[in-house]
Amino acid sequence: MSALSSARPSGSHLDLTGNRSRGRAVRNVVATVLVAACFALALVPLAWILWTVASKGFHLLLDPNWWGQSQRGITSRTAGGGAYHAIAGSLITAVMCALVSVPIGVFGAIYLVEYGRGGPLARAVSFMVDILTGIPSIVAALFIYALWVTLFGFGRVGFAVSLSLVLLMVPTVLRLTEEVLRLVPNELREASAALGVPRWKTILKVVVPTAFSGIVTGVMLGLARIMGETAPLLILGPYTSGINFNPFAGNMAALPTMINQDRTESLQPAVDRTWAAALTLVLLVLVLNLLARAVARFSAVRKR
Repeated sequence: MSALSSARPSGSHLDLTGNRSRGRAVRNVVATVLVAACFALALVPLAWILWTVASKGFHLLLDPNWWGQSQRGITSRTAGGGAYHAIAGSLITAVMCALVSVPIGVFGAIYLVEYGRGGPLARAVSFMVDILTGIPSIVAALFIYALWVTLFGFGRVGFAVSLSLVLLMVPTVLRLTEEVLRLVPNELREASAALGVPRWKTILKVVVPTAFSGIVTGVMLGLARIMGETAPLLILGPYTSGINFNPFAGNMAALPTMINQDRTESLQPAVDRTWAAALTLVLLVLVLNLLARAVARFSAVRKR
């Protein structure tokens, strides 16, 4: 009798365990199906946009003149010309923005993670970064316009556009760099400190190289964030159909303003250039991201 009574709880326990296992398996299948369906649903508009842009603008990208000529002398009624002036202007503006934004973002993140550690100044910096993250691009452009043009009396040039884009890129670079630096194990810092290495050298030789691939990814995401902005270009950088390599003088073209210039025209040559410029901008951002991945991977291989 005692053996039978002792066997019953064991059997019921096994049944409950089996029911729970089956319930977990069902929930796992349902969750997997839902996640896959949401992923596929999110891909639909992305694939649609990419297909539309590629199908309508790819034929102009096959023309060598597209990469080596500007739109000087080309009207909305005539075909021809290229996007060399806009590509050069976009790259110059982005590089100048990165030269200012990357040091500010990276050093700001290093301060928040390594030195601030929740202090009053660190909390103030973090609060201001959160505010900058939500600022619309047109507000940043109007601020630089009031400061650069109205107060100082300078002209509407490419460098002013870069300054407005700095306000948009710094929060992205700083936040992503901050998160990557926090992922660096504290054991590495403690081991370096145990060897008597100063904190600044630990950061320079241990922390930053460990998080380098993540920092590069943050910089590329920041560049992708600003490459397609149009409001700062419209307010601070008037469009020109010619080539201008000097960001401190004269009007400078960019791919977003070239798209905006041609989108108002209903004639087919201008419409084709609009789609081709949009595809060029997408490919430019894609190439920058691929280069960033290559740099990060090369750095990781060297560290091993």
